[in-house]
Amino acid sequence: MENLPLTESTYYILLSLYQPRHGYGIMQETEALSGGRVRLAAGTLYGALNSLCEKGWIQLLPVESGSRKKEYQLTKTGLEVLKQELVRLEELAANGRAILKEELT
Repeated sequence: MENLPLTESTYYILLSLYQPRHGYGIMQETEALSGGRVRLAAGTLYGALNSLCEKGWIQLLPVESGSRKKEYQLTKTGLEVLKQELVRLEELAANGRAILKEELT
């Protein structure tokens, strides 16, 4: 897929949207999943969300009348991108372990 590899931020945003979430929830889940390494500022997050919507990897859910909270969820295409990235990352890790096996013990 031409959009791989994903940035760490994009990977965690997609992963966090396996369950529908609003912006603040995405920020919290991304930080939790990454062990605090990925902290998204609001401007960065919303720019990424717009880009991911344009690619068709995530979608905005219908907004309740009177609510300002926008919720997003992963699309089938986004799930495929996420799965392909996971395969790529697992290959990287396996190759690293194979070469460095004696160094890791």
